[in-house]
Amino acid sequence: MIDLRRGGSAIGGSYVYHGDGLITGWHSHDVHQIEYAIGGVVEVETATAHYLLPPQQAAWIPAGLRHQATMRPHVTTLAVMFDPALVADPGDRARIIAVSPLIREMMRYAQRWPIDRPCGDDESDVFFRTLANLVVEALEHEAPLSLPTSDHPVVAAAMAYTKAHLDSVTAERVCREVAVSERTLRRLFQDTIGMSWRTYLLQARMLKAMALLAAPGHTVQQTASAVGFDSLSSFTRAFSNFCGESPTIYRKRVTAQRI
Repeated sequence: MIDLRRGGSAIGGSYVYHGDGLITGWHSHDVHQIEYAIGGVVEVETATAHYLLPPQQAAWIPAGLRHQATMRPHVTTLAVMFDPALVADPGDRARIIAVSPLIREMMRYAQRWPIDRPCGDDESDVFFRTLANLVVEALEHEAPLSLPTSDHPVVAAAMAYTKAHLDSVTAERVCREVAVSERTLRRLFQDTIGMSWRTYLLQARMLKAMALLAAPGHTVQQTASAVGFDSLSSFTRAFSNFCGESPTIYRKRVTAQRI
């Protein structure tokens, strides 16, 4: 359990991370947290799901939930923390929510109040109570941008290999890595997470693509190659079916709205 307030008594505050790649290790907080990727790619893992955070999406992590965050190189994240008393029903799992322009600007404004300051004041207390209320409303409209996880050793190993080799992975290579037949792989995925390995692969590729397209310097062609598509047209078709808009339009929209 990490005391982000470092003994302070503020009911809300912020923390900005900017730097090289980082894997936090498994931990929990004594406060609720909403994590927003300003630039770059952030991954959040819990015991039950694996999340990628593209722009306009944020991860809600309730107090006490064990999780691990992976910051890719050159990432910048903005986190806002809330005293548990500010949210009556935080839930017991991480959730991905849409970051409205109002929430985004309030999170940006919150940077003037670091979470580790000694105490709060009337102005900041009112501010964080208001922001907490907005976040509670957003939690009612959860965005299903996550990958399932599994404690089955074969499925977990297949998932890890798949995510690490999105640019070149095949069912044959996964089966060779985890020493099972393709038939067994299909059955295990269906029985443990309720979807096929190929559906899992597609979702993993699309979530990674959303994060890459939001990062500075990544073109649509580079993104398509990075997630395993040889054809730009097939990538565009798959992405459009998954997200409801083409990768080019998505990239322009999210980069225009970056903080």
